[in-house]
Amino acid sequence: MTQSRLIRGTFILSAAIYFSKFLGLIFFIPLNALVGDKGMALYLYAYTPYMIMISMATLGVPRAVSKFVSKYNARGDYETGRRLFRSGLLFMTITGFAAFVLLYFLAPEIAPFVVKSHSSTGNDPEDVVMVIRLVSVALILVPAMSLIRGYFQGFQSMGPTAVSQVVEQIIRILFALVGAVFIVFMFGESHISTAVGFAAFAPFVGALGGFAVLIRFWMKRKSHLDRQLAQSRVHTRLPLKGIYKELITFAIPFVAVGLAIPLYRLVDQFTINQILMSQGLDQLEAERIYANISGLAQKLIVIPVAFSTALSTTLVPAITSSFSSGKYRMMNNQMTQAFQIVLFLTIPAAVGLSLLAYPIYGALYGIEGIKLGGEILQWYAPTALLFALFGITSSVLQGINRQKVVVFSLLVGLLLKLLLNSWLLTIFHEIGAILATDIGYICSITLNVIIIGYYTQYKFTFIAKRTVLILLFSAVMGIMVWLVTLPFKVGHPLPENWSWLWALIIMIVGVAVGAACYFWLALRSNLAKQVLGNRFSFAKRRKAKS
Repeated sequence: MTQSRLIRGTFILSAAIYFSKFLGLIFFIPLNALVGDKGMALYLYAYTPYMIMISMATLGVPRAVSKFVSKYNARGDYETGRRLFRSGLLFMTITGFAAFVLLYFLAPEIAPFVVKSHSSTGNDPEDVVMVIRLVSVALILVPAMSLIRGYFQGFQSMGPTAVSQVVEQIIRILFALVGAVFIVFMFGESHISTAVGFAAFAPFVGALGGFAVLIRFWMKRKSHLDRQLAQSRVHTRLPLKGIYKELITFAIPFVAVGLAIPLYRLVDQFTINQILMSQGLDQLEAERIYANISGLAQKLIVIPVAFSTALSTTLVPAITSSFSSGKYRMMNNQMTQAFQIVLFLTIPAAVGLSLLAYPIYGALYGIEGIKLGGEILQWYAPTALLFALFGITSSVLQGINRQKVVVFSLLVGLLLKLLLNSWLLTIFHEIGAILATDIGYICSITLNVIIIGYYTQYKFTFIAKRTVLILLFSAVMGIMVWLVTLPFKVGHPLPENWSWLWALIIMIVGVAVGAACYFWLALRSNLAKQVLGNRFSFAKRRKAKS
């Protein structure tokens, strides 16, 4: 894949992922208003084990299949990828149904680890069981859908994945919100758990829509894919056993990357309530903190990470193709492009999100929980950069066939999270869970970077210099944001005394000034063109003027 195709594929997919994440954030705002922190905690109790089962059921299939198909396509062997596609659909359907059955029957065993007994203020174990079982139904469809997406990605075609993700998200959100609104307004707040149940069942309904889109793409492109199949220059004739052995070798690290955030969230799910309640908090207050860390704040910080997710998806087949073809200079260029794009977009986003944490939280989720939510978001925002860097470094390692390193680095980071979470929660309360996550990710990223340098001889000097420049521009941006928002805080120093409109105004002014300042600096310094390339219209216009 050429550098321009890498960027094009990344932006197609990142646009879809950004839109999907934005819709997910929009979904959380009215859902939070309808069911409150207690309902959001209940929703997250089901969603976290569901995400873990999704990662295990799909076996890292989208990226593993894209890497496998890309590898054999580069050799002119389209037949091997097609054989994988045909047999894989049946295999993924079986694993999906098995995952559904497993999660459905494990629900009563999971619930006591989260909510130990009935509470007058918090959620009950029976409600946790119900929502876990409702969300588990989506597992029947999602693995097969992921294989189809991975097959298209192996041809460097990101459109089917992008469109199906957006359609899936729209249908899911509409079903969840319409159902939740109906339940709450018809039966009142005593049926909050039923409303959350509708939201938990929505991923299955959304998956139906996404699957239909992928089938439509397949029908439209089948004739073209069949022509490529007929033109295969190489016929490897791998037996199915050999195909799956190679695929599983590719897939295990992708499972590790997919499991990273859900596993970190699972540690929080099993420890936050217990530790904070042991310090004297009631269950509702502990659940409010958990809902903010694992849900409300995280929904915001994954938006800057969305581009990294898209870039990781397109980067693996690109680096695999270059590595398999012996084009090491092209591979190094792809790595450089990936690192600097992620840093260019994620660092200022994390800085701005941290600086504007209180007004952003108040404008999106309401003033009532702004003191707690704003503080958590302020501390959690820099973690977005760590999420992004872990994804990119892991993708590079997978592209150069160093899959075991990814698994090892994740396990080391997760072990640190397990060892430190309870201790840091005891010392720093809710902020301790964030610090434990940061420490775990920093360790994993450090290991990844060391191994990348060792096996590729890649020099990080250029990226280090580029990072310093981006940090400098982000610091200038931060100072400007602080200066323009300072007058709004005169007479209103405490965020809990703001009105919703006041928080919204501060957020809009801060975001507008921050974005304008950063991109003006990037354009004037020529950094934007160097990172994003001449193909972007704003860079072209600037070049023409100069």
